[in-house]
Amino acid sequence: MIQKLSVTEKIGYSLGDMAANFIFQTMLALQLSFYTDTFGLTAAEAGTLFLVVGLGAAALNPVMGLIADRTNTRWGKFRPWLLWTAVPFGIIGVLTFTTPHLSVSGKIIYAYTTYILLRLIYTINNVPYAALTGVITGDPDERTSLSSYRQVFANSAGFIVQSLAIPMRNYLGRGDNARGYQLTMGLFSVLCVVFFIVAFATTKERIQPDPQQKTSFGQDLGDLFRNGPWIALFLVTTFYFTAISIRGSVMLPYFKYCAGHETLFSWFNGFGLASLLVGVAVSNSLAMRMGKRNLFILSMVLTAIFNIALLFIPATATVPIFASEILRQFAYGWSCPLLWAMMADVADYGEWKLGRRATATVTSAVVFALWAGLALGGAVAGWLFSFYGYVPNAVQTERCLLGIRMTASVYAGLAFVGAAICLIFYPITREVNQKIADELAERRKKYAPALA
Repeated sequence: MIQKLSVTEKIGYSLGDMAANFIFQTMLALQLSFYTDTFGLTAAEAGTLFLVVGLGAAALNPVMGLIADRTNTRWGKFRPWLLWTAVPFGIIGVLTFTTPHLSVSGKIIYAYTTYILLRLIYTINNVPYAALTGVITGDPDERTSLSSYRQVFANSAGFIVQSLAIPMRNYLGRGDNARGYQLTMGLFSVLCVVFFIVAFATTKERIQPDPQQKTSFGQDLGDLFRNGPWIALFLVTTFYFTAISIRGSVMLPYFKYCAGHETLFSWFNGFGLASLLVGVAVSNSLAMRMGKRNLFILSMVLTAIFNIALLFIPATATVPIFASEILRQFAYGWSCPLLWAMMADVADYGEWKLGRRATATVTSAVVFALWAGLALGGAVAGWLFSFYGYVPNAVQTERCLLGIRMTASVYAGLAFVGAAICLIFYPITREVNQKIADELAERRKKYAPALA
């Protein structure tokens, strides 16, 4: 019998992603600007920081997946990590957005240290959390529904961060942006701790591997490269998050220097993310008609088109800019739940095709691509700023203004196109997905008594 989930469990699980996104969305939308305009790094230094630390931390995701798959407690394999990491996650989140009174070299050391710790605790927390999607239920449609709930809450955090963080920084800092960032992140971090604990308390792990399955680090990793859908999804995820990182890093400078009104950044994000939430809300019903793969491709194509269209709209034309963002975010919102549901589908495919299940290993290897994409996108944005001659808190040259607009539109848009192309090679259609789920349900009945 395939397990249906209660609304309480879906909401409880989703609060975990809301917690993580108070930090994730801040890293995505504000960290480059924080490091250059408040903390005191150059754009090139920040870009290098994102790449070096980002790629190093990304490599830890498969390691954490292997560890999580081998964790055995009375609470399950993955849930306890939410409890164990809640408080450290909150503390490190505040420290990363604290500006110490140090020398230039001291600040660079502090930035690297805190960013490394943040990425480390995020990995330890988020890999098991992501793997939970694959073991809470075996029903593909329920997974998509669960992922839709999750993305509504995650993007609600994004709405709060991207529309309210700058006003909160200004209000709490009273003209001192460094203090404003610290206090704002303090409030977000308290919510993180509470929501992680709630997510731990309200979820249950139901899908277990065959108790006769032998564990092997080498075989788990080797199985990844025999799993065609995983390879395709890995590439999709890399392009997807490279695009998100490039776009997210540049929009605050876009409004500050190109549009000339930094306050529009919050309104822009508010309208855009409200539209995204509508897109997320209809994603499940669209996916049930079109299939996850086809809907994802359509989402990426439309997102790329609206993204690139920004180049042809004058930066001072507020209404057309907002309208294009509303359309872009609505189309982009369809994809948000799909990626996470497809990670669980890829784990199912590996069990179905190869006879072994390693949920966290498969998930973490895709999450590796997520963080590699973010690191690459953040580095590209920082390096492009440096290439075009960006100077923090100064009047920018015409060349630099064009560079900011190109980064926000064309460069990010091309990465979304890359994701769409890679999806063509993802073979799990809706029909295949349901066949896999049905056959695995029958197999699990055979060893269910051994797990009782």
